[in-house]
Amino acid sequence: MAMFTRLIRFLAKDGRTYYGDAILPPGVNDLAQVTQANVIKGDVFGKHDVTDQIASVRLLLAPLAPEDVRTVRCLGLNYEQHAKESKMPLPKYPVLFYKPATALGGPCDAIPVPMPAQEVDGLDYECELVAIIGKAAHNVSESEALAHVMGYAVGNDVSHREWQLKRGGGQWALGKGFDGWAPFGPGIVSSSLIKDPQALNISTRLNGNVVQDSSTRDMIFGVAKTISFLSQGTTLLPGDVIFTGTPQGVGSGRSPPLWLRDGDVVEVNLEGIGTCSNKVEYAKSKPML
Repeated sequence: MAMFTRLIRFLAKDGRTYYGDAILPPGVNDLAQVTQANVIKGDVFGKHDVTDQIASVRLLLAPLAPEDVRTVRCLGLNYEQHAKESKMPLPKYPVLFYKPATALGGPCDAIPVPMPAQEVDGLDYECELVAIIGKAAHNVSESEALAHVMGYAVGNDVSHREWQLKRGGGQWALGKGFDGWAPFGPGIVSSSLIKDPQALNISTRLNGNVVQDSSTRDMIFGVAKTISFLSQGTTLLPGDVIFTGTPQGVGSGRSPPLWLRDGDVVEVNLEGIGTCSNKVEYAKSKPML
């Protein structure tokens, strides 16, 4: 399915935007540290070539171009310890919600906080393993599911608990779907390199301090089970992005709560993939009506 090993999308020093296969120094696994890549020509979900052309990276972008994204699915309460800290029963079925594609952001982008989300406290972080579908999946079994995954990234399901739980009319999406509230990356590591997505360390740092530190093996519904479940009667398409839930340690689960503030820097990390580092930036004035 994928010819690349570590897909990145980047602004090069020549001023052009490319897809590329990251060139990492020996011993380095964090794609955020990439400085060069072999340029990819063609369709990253279809026929493409990893060329001999090497470009220098100026800035890492969201690893998929907007036109290459189909949907953004997300799971809630998918880590056992997170469900417990939320004082919620373990779900019997995956808790699914959607984010708009405009919520996606890059691994270095700011997290923009619009005026409505500044009215009350509640801005929170959630580190998550992100699976990207590379081959259409319809009614696939759990044993077949991972063969439909292009690769994996790490993401932050930025959430505002007041808008999620009290102002959303019972739906979570309003408190999770503002522009730029799903930064992910720093690239997409091929599923050929990550054989077992349930054996990865995952963590969050807030202003340099560790606030989440867990393993993907604490998932209630693993990646294969999730993809199989979501594909029953609903076709998953190449370019579908799936955020798979967050472990314990979120700000809302603490006493007192630990909310994000203007200027905070949130770093989410996934073993074998790397780190997204995003700064919280409050909008400074009301939009024109």
